[in-house]
Amino acid sequence: MNVKERTDDLVRWIKGWFEANGKDCNAVVGISGGKDSLIVAALCVRALGKDRVIGVMMPNGYQKDIKDAEEACARLEIETHRVNIGLAICALLEEVSKSVSFFPSEQAMTNLPARIRMATLYAISQTCNGRVANTCNLSENYVGYETKYGDGAGDFSPLGNLTVREVLEIGDYLGLPHHLVHKTPIDGLKTNEDGSYVTDEQSLGFTYEELDNYLLNGIVPSEEKLERIEQLHARGVAKRQMGVYEKLDPATEA
Repeated sequence: MNVKERTDDLVRWIKGWFEANGKDCNAVVGISGGKDSLIVAALCVRALGKDRVIGVMMPNGYQKDIKDAEEACARLEIETHRVNIGLAICALLEEVSKSVSFFPSEQAMTNLPARIRMATLYAISQTCNGRVANTCNLSENYVGYETKYGDGAGDFSPLGNLTVREVLEIGDYLGLPHHLVHKTPIDGLKTNEDGSYVTDEQSLGFTYEELDNYLLNGIVPSEEKLERIEQLHARGVAKRQMGVYEKLDPATEA
């Protein structure tokens, strides 16, 4: 399937999904300023029309690249809202630290903003007759590079079966701004000592190109990186699965 066929198929899928799961509802997309949210919003505009797509920017206090998110929304001419989640995070952290008598862990601090953002999207969605988009892609999902109940949540997932390489191809095909489509991926949660954001690839320990070559073509970047990829994949599978008690069949009980 070439990029035109894949894009057309995605647009048809979004139309069909909304026809079955939210006729006349709006698509609510968290706009980060990165490629995935931009491309999901653009696909939704093609499928539903710009009047049925709502973009939500959710800076955590100060966001260095907020202008990229603003540009994405302006480019698509969609209804836009900005909700600063900084005070909500500070208030929640303060109350949690009072309750448990110690400050939340680094992992909790890292993932909390993503979960607050998802709660924000659902608050807007349920107020504006919406359905929330999950903007994660297959490459991220494979190695668990998502926050459970954060960016890993949502009602529909247009990019869930597409690698980063395939997502980039769609962004270019749609004629979206090159500097946004090919922007270095960051999660906006952790920073380096110089104040710059930690990139996805710094956190992962391999590039998306290496990961996609492995997923699409079975090309192993190195034994060390393969071990890292599969280690993250195993953790991600466990993260996505919920343990559910299963009742014993009375006929099998001793």
